Amino acid sequence: MNIEISTLIQDCQWFPSQFLIFSGNVFSPLLYYTYLGSLIPALFIGLVVLFKDFKKLENRLFFMSIACFSLWILSALVTWATELPSHLMFFWAAINIFEPLIYFFAFYFIYVFLYKKDFSFLAKIFLVLPLLPVIFLTPTNFTILGFDLSTCDRAAINGVMVYYNYIIEILYTISIVVVSVLFIKKDIEISEKKKAILVLSGILAFLLSFSLGNILESVTDNWYIGQYGLLGAPIFVGFIAYMIVRFKAFNIKVIGTQVLVLALGFLVFIILFIRKIEDVRIVVIITLLFVFVLGYLLIKSVKKEIEQKEKLAKLNVELEQLIQQRESLVHLVTHKVKGSFTHSKYIFAGMIDGMFGPLSPELKKAADMGLESDNNGVATVDLILNAANLQKGTVKYDMKPTNFKELVEKTFEEKKEQAEKKGLKIEKEITGDDCIVNGDAFWLKEVVHNFIENSIRYTASGTVTVGLKKENNIITYYVKDTGVGVTDEDKKNLFTEGGRGKNSVKVNVDSTGYGLYTVKLVVEAHGGKVWVESPGQDKGSTFFVQLNAI
Repeated sequence: MNIEISTLIQDCQWFPSQFLIFSGNVFSPLLYYTYLGSLIPALFIGLVVLFKDFKKLENRLFFMSIACFSLWILSALVTWATELPSHLMFFWAAINIFEPLIYFFAFYFIYVFLYKKDFSFLAKIFLVLPLLPVIFLTPTNFTILGFDLSTCDRAAINGVMVYYNYIIEILYTISIVVVSVLFIKKDIEISEKKKAILVLSGILAFLLSFSLGNILESVTDNWYIGQYGLLGAPIFVGFIAYMIVRFKAFNIKVIGTQVLVLALGFLVFIILFIRKIEDVRIVVIITLLFVFVLGYLLIKSVKKEIEQKEKLAKLNVELEQLIQQRESLVHLVTHKVKGSFTHSKYIFAGMIDGMFGPLSPELKKAADMGLESDNNGVATVDLILNAANLQKGTVKYDMKPTNFKELVEKTFEEKKEQAEKKGLKIEKEITGDDCIVNGDAFWLKEVVHNFIENSIRYTASGTVTVGLKKENNIITYYVKDTGVGVTDEDKKNLFTEGGRGKNSVKVNVDSTGYGLYTVKLVVEAHGGKVWVESPGQDKGSTFFVQLNAI
C-alpha cells in the first residue's frame, strides 16, 4: 500500500471492516437501519416469488429487480465500511452498474406482469441499448475520476456516466408510467385495474424515492438524504405483499401476510443498531408510519380473509344440506318411477303371455313396444341410482380375483344378436392370455356391457369391434365402432355426471349421460383409467379401459 494512503488511514482512523459491511467507518448507525431494513424484506419476498414459479417470466424479472437492488445495497455498504482503496474502487463501480439495472428490470417486470406477454426480440435490443455504455464505460474514468483523499469522507469524484445513469433511470421510470397508464385505460376488469394501480404505486414510490435520494445526495453532498431514499423499498414490498394477499398475485396465497409482518419486524429490529438519541427519534417516526400503513393493510387483508372463510363455511353447510335434499329427492323420485315402470311392465308382459286372452297382432305389437319402453325406463332409473350411490361411496365392491376375459367374451355373445339384428358386423379381437384382475365381477361386467351397448346404439352401419389385450401386466379393453364419432368438445363432457355428446340425443332420445359417468366411477375405484379416442364427428370412436392384471 502507498505510504501516503497508509498514513491517511491512520490519521483518519479508518477501522478494519468485518464481513465487508460492518465497521466504525460508517458515518451514521442510521445507515444500517435504512440499508438492512430495506434489503432483508425485499430480498425475502423476491426469493419467495422466484421459487413459487421459477418458469414464469414475471416472477424471474421481479426477482432480478430485487436482486440488483440487494447487490446495490451490499456494494454501497462496503464502500462505507471498507478501509481498503481497492475494495472502494471496485464496489463503487459495481454500484453504478447495478443502479440502472434496477430500473431496467422494474420496467421489464411491470410490462410482463400487466400485459402477460414478452417483448419482441427487436424491442429487447432497443431496451438494452441504453445499458451498453453503462456496462462498457463503468470501469473507466468516465464514471469515476478518482476519490478525494484529502478528507476522511473519501468522497468520489464522479464522471459523466454517473449523470448519464440518472438520465436513463428517469427514462425507464417514465416508460413504467406510460405502459401502466395505457393498461389501466383499457377495457378490463376492475380488479385488474386495481392490481395495475397498486403495482405502479409501489414501483414509483420505490424508484422515485431511490432516484431523488441519490440525486439530492450527489448535488448537496448531504449523505443523510440518500439513506432516506432507500425507504421506498419497504413501501414497494408492502404494496407487493398486499397484492399477494388481496389479489393472489404471483399465485401466492398466504405468504403476503407473513411478508407484511416481516417488514415491520425488521424495521423495529434494526433500531437496535441505532445509538444516538437524534437518530432514534427519526427512526421511531419512520417506523411508526410504517406500522400504521402496513398494519392497516395487514388488518384489512386478514379481516377480508376471515370474512371470506366465514362466508365459505356458511356456504358449505348450505351446500351439504342441498346435497342431502337432492339425494333424498333423487331416491324418492327414482323409486316411485321405477315402481310405476315395474307395475306396467308386468301388465305388458302378462298381455304378451296371454294372461288376458288372445291379442290381435296390432295389440301384441303395442304390448311389445310398451314392454321394451318400460324395460328401458327401469334400466335408466337403475343407472341414475347406481351413479348416485357410486358417487356417494355407499357401494361396497366385492373385490376378488376375477377373469376379466370371461366377462368380455360372455357379454360379447349376449350383445351379438342385438348388433346383427341392427345389420351391424360385430367382431372381437381378444387376446389368448389370461386376464385376471382384482375386482367386482358385477360392476366390471357393467363396464364391458356399457361400451358395447353404446357402440351398437350409436352406430347406424358398419362394424363394432370388441378388443382385449394384455401387455406388461396392463389389461386394455376397448370397443371400436364406425358410428357418430366424438368431437373434441364432446370429449370434455363425456365421463362426467350427465355429460353427453352434442348430437347424442339425436340418435338416442333416452340418453342420460350417466352411463359413461358410472363406468368412470367403477374403473377408477378399481385403480384403472378410462378414455375415448376419435378422429371426429361421423368418423367413429374407440373407448378404452385399462386395468392392472394380477
